[in-house]
Amino acid sequence: MLTFIIILIIVGFVVGAVARLLVPGRDNIGFIGTTLLGIVGSFVGGFLWELVEYHTIETSHFRGVGIIGSIIGAVVVLLILRLTGMERGRGRRRL
Repeated sequence: MLTFIIILIIVGFVVGAVARLLVPGRDNIGFIGTTLLGIVGSFVGGFLWELVEYHTIETSHFRGVGIIGSIIGAVVVLLILRLTGMERGRGRRRL
């Protein structure tokens, strides 16, 4: 179980970092935010793959979509965060 968590953190960070490199602009989310972006992006990529492949969303089982799907999901999450302004954190306003 510990090995799974460590691999999840490493892959999440790599996926989040690649997504941040692909989307131009500055994000002040740090290491933990980048890792969470990659992990959430993996789940979003899985849901998008379900929509493309099966035209339905099933949450009863987990499908690994791979690195490419995870990166696409992380890019989608990052763009949503930027549109809503949530990546800036609390108390910071863009002028």
